[in-house]
Amino acid sequence: MSRFRRISFSLALASSLLTIPSYGDGPADNQVNSVRPVPPSGIEISPELRSELEAGHEQLARLVSELKKNRSTRVTKYLPDVEIFEKALRLALTENGFFEPRDGENAKRVLVEGLRRADFLRSGGEVDWAGPLSLRDDLVTVRGFRSKLDGSVQPYGVVYRANGSVQNSVRADVWCRGRSEKGLELQFLAQRMTATDPMPAPGVLMIHPLGRYCNGNKLAGEVDTLEALEHAKGEYPIDASGVAIRGFSMGGAAAWHLAVHYPDRWFAANPGAGFSETPKFLNVFQSEKLEPAPYEQILWKLYDCPYWVNNLKNLPTIAYSGEIDKQKQAADVMAEAAWNQPEADRFELTHLIGPRTAHKIEPNTGKEIERLLGLLYANRSAGAPTTVDFTTYTLKYNQCHWLTIDGLEKHWQPARVQSIVRKSTTENGRAAVTVHPRGVTSFTLRFDPGFFPEDISEVFVSVDRGEDFPADSRYTQIKAKLRSDKSVRVRLVQTKVNGKIDWVERSPLDESQSLAKVHDLQGPIDDAFMSSFLFVKPTATGQHPELDRWVQAEFERAVREWHRQMRGDIRVVSAEDLKDTDLDQNNIVLWGDPKSNPRIAAILGKLPLQWDAGKLAIGGKTYEASHHVPAMIYPNPQNPSRYVVLNSGFTYREYDYLNNARQVPKLPDWAVIDIRTAPDARWPGKVAAAGFFDEAWQVR
Repeated sequence: MSRFRRISFSLALASSLLTIPSYGDGPADNQVNSVRPVPPSGIEISPELRSELEAGHEQLARLVSELKKNRSTRVTKYLPDVEIFEKALRLALTENGFFEPRDGENAKRVLVEGLRRADFLRSGGEVDWAGPLSLRDDLVTVRGFRSKLDGSVQPYGVVYRANGSVQNSVRADVWCRGRSEKGLELQFLAQRMTATDPMPAPGVLMIHPLGRYCNGNKLAGEVDTLEALEHAKGEYPIDASGVAIRGFSMGGAAAWHLAVHYPDRWFAANPGAGFSETPKFLNVFQSEKLEPAPYEQILWKLYDCPYWVNNLKNLPTIAYSGEIDKQKQAADVMAEAAWNQPEADRFELTHLIGPRTAHKIEPNTGKEIERLLGLLYANRSAGAPTTVDFTTYTLKYNQCHWLTIDGLEKHWQPARVQSIVRKSTTENGRAAVTVHPRGVTSFTLRFDPGFFPEDISEVFVSVDRGEDFPADSRYTQIKAKLRSDKSVRVRLVQTKVNGKIDWVERSPLDESQSLAKVHDLQGPIDDAFMSSFLFVKPTATGQHPELDRWVQAEFERAVREWHRQMRGDIRVVSAEDLKDTDLDQNNIVLWGDPKSNPRIAAILGKLPLQWDAGKLAIGGKTYEASHHVPAMIYPNPQNPSRYVVLNSGFTYREYDYLNNARQVPKLPDWAVIDIRTAPDARWPGKVAAAGFFDEAWQVR
């Protein structure tokens, strides 16, 4: 049967009454020694149902296997749309993924649709689940893509509400979902195959990422959200300038962070409820008083949105909260952060309140949100803006429109660039750009062809050197010529002469590179798992039996927890099977010590640590190698454009699964783990030392 169907929009606001499951169980989830499993244990299904589903899954798996042998463009393109169904059934059957009695019927529906798609794809039939968008028929479907992180197939939902008019391109809303500990692949597909909530406006396509399960669309979930959007852009006529980021509850938290980190990707942001930072939220919601190590507190800056609130000046934002919802705290904190800035920077956050409403979207307020989004979309600016005001704490998030920050004075300290463009032609045929950088050592301005009027021949760039300079010498003046395609690209690098700052243009022919923190090579450890990566397991006995046992246990745990939490499978190779192409294309995670893993021995001399059977030394301190192990991230000496990681998977653990606000990196760029303390639900052992590398990848 077709996935095209008429949706009854007489219940257009029904979805706004949906109550989203909450984040956890409150103070009961504050016990490190008593951590409930996430996802929870499932229920037993009847032997008859299991036999039926296993037989059906076997048939579907066989069809998928046959389709994988077909190298045609059509099959390759649409095969993930089938594989998501096989994966959902396989995991539900083999990992006890049935949580409610209705999941049995849901599994049957998922099986039927998977078989239908496989048969259509094999026979050359119509790929009706993919589209195209119709003038009169609404579309509710699920799609799949293959992730760059681990090669796994990941699903997302699509809801399109037809408006009866011809559109060359459509607005798209990315809707980040609420927390659902029981919402694995099976449940997600069953819901998104038919659910229209939250209801999109007429003519709007809504994208529902799975987000790698239950992490607030952070880390791997963040990549999943962006990958789902990019896949949808390749499948549907989405207006590239007309994508909004939205969500409620856990999805509201996701919308906050995706808004402040990527303010140039969206025409509007609409976060609802959720959380916007870690410590205050956990105190309010979990009654949890945190006592972070200094490096933990620094790492909060990665996802704590109040630090980044100034970036909302680049992005129209409409926050929503229920008046009596405890999670109103998220927007209240952001409103305070926006207004409590210095007077020149402060602004008021638009915060709509659903009267007498708890944890749901009040219907009339929902209408007002949609009205405002419609106005913002209709009146959005064509092309890039002429002003940018961008703040960052890490080169992970370093771009806003035509500005790219290439270097920081010090990671995790505030860095900000304010810039304004005057396009009008001067008497000399010049346009002008004024830049005020703070905490930045290099940046690039990139203006596409057509950004400047045709009669502009060069762009006059004025860079503020700081308040220490007199007015007549405060600005460095640089003339940027238009390139052959009428675009402009100029990279400026900070220099210091006699302790005084200046800025010089770097030649486009200068490809010299020194070891430095740059975008996507800046740490912390968890950043390695936001692009393609491989695990390299030990191949021999190591220097100490106790360390071997720790390595094996943590290796197995990292593989297992990536599967359970990030819904994929880590690609694992042995040291002797690692190829040059693997080094070229992946971050490499090495497990073991210099004796058990020859790949560690091969690069040890180029890492900022010493490690032999007797001692482990880093940062001027020495530790006994018999019971200490390093966990760290560093540019791979065998391919400095990729990472190498020692002895770590993603760094938050089982205790942190219980509340999404806890799911932030727990270890910085490097750490020394004392394995005499057994791993638990929070740590891989006792953290004897930990810290960040400086901007040249040396120990601070």
